[in-house]
Amino acid sequence: MTPPLSPDPEQPPFTGAPRASASEKARRPVAPERDVEDLRLERTLRPHAISEFTGQTRVVEQLLLAIEAARRRGEALDHVLLYGPPGLGKTTLAHIIAHEMDVKIHITAGPVLEKKGDLAGMLTNLDRGDVLFIDEIHRMSRVVEESLYPAMEDFLIDIVVDQGPHGRSIRIPLQPFTLVGATTRTGMLTSPLRDRFPITHRLQFYEPREIMQILVRSAEVLQVELEEGGAWEIAQRSRRTPRVGNRLLARARDYAQVRAGGVITLEVARAAMELLQVDELGLDEMDRHLLAKLIDNFDGGPVGLKSLAVAINEDPETVEEVFEPFLIQIGFLNRTPQGRVASRRAWERLGRTFPGPRGGDPDLFS
Repeated sequence: MTPPLSPDPEQPPFTGAPRASASEKARRPVAPERDVEDLRLERTLRPHAISEFTGQTRVVEQLLLAIEAARRRGEALDHVLLYGPPGLGKTTLAHIIAHEMDVKIHITAGPVLEKKGDLAGMLTNLDRGDVLFIDEIHRMSRVVEESLYPAMEDFLIDIVVDQGPHGRSIRIPLQPFTLVGATTRTGMLTSPLRDRFPITHRLQFYEPREIMQILVRSAEVLQVELEEGGAWEIAQRSRRTPRVGNRLLARARDYAQVRAGGVITLEVARAAMELLQVDELGLDEMDRHLLAKLIDNFDGGPVGLKSLAVAINEDPETVEEVFEPFLIQIGFLNRTPQGRVASRRAWERLGRTFPGPRGGDPDLFS
């Protein structure tokens, strides 16, 4: 068995607090967003080398090429922007880039960088070639963003000394470094910032077989016996997201150790997922509650976002950012100009009879 990986004592602490949504009043096991409990688990399970990373084949291949070219030239890697839904490996790839370039990684988050001085302090502490990883870079203040431009382009930063008529700007040279930005909302990035990343990659959702490979490796690190059937059962319910898969694996491990002799078989995995109320498609109780309200209270829609949010006692932003993406991805929910609409698949999944086209609804020839 592979011994559990211990936290790297030389790794800087994560300085950006994980964003918690309103829906985390009762922690959802299938929520793709990172919470505090995920930090320890991810630190233990995170791959350190690119050879250990599963999935995102094209992204990995292109990064390997860029890394090897930079190493041969003896230069810092070009700045990298990673975007896509949460839980797909953006932070992991940032650590891997630093490992493959044999440099240190410095970690922060966009909301933490409120003033130019916050950014200047981090930039001036970077050694040659180091990686500065900014998570949720779209939430960085505009003042900090604009001061980042010369640092990214010319490796310089301007610091204003004194105030009023005696104020002056001092230009401080920086060591060449690599900025790795991560965002789930690339549309919120300004064009000037986005254009300053020569390397840009979108991370895609994983296939169940890839999630299964990740779970097998994670089980070895956690020193838990995971049978093939159990791995496949958990992978199918993981919403094609490694973070969700690892979280479900940790809960299945707890169930197996307490009630099933420590081995995660197909039956054990299925029982653990039923206890968590996560079904075969990865839907949990809150997902089903939203769909049920949409169908029962609003006849399947269309209904406005705010009305739907009130019906399930959530704020509209949580509904839009936390619940809807997965339901849309699997074809259970549609966004239309008139509002949200439950699809035929959603009606059938909840055991309701789909009413078919209703009076006034457009048909193919209207």
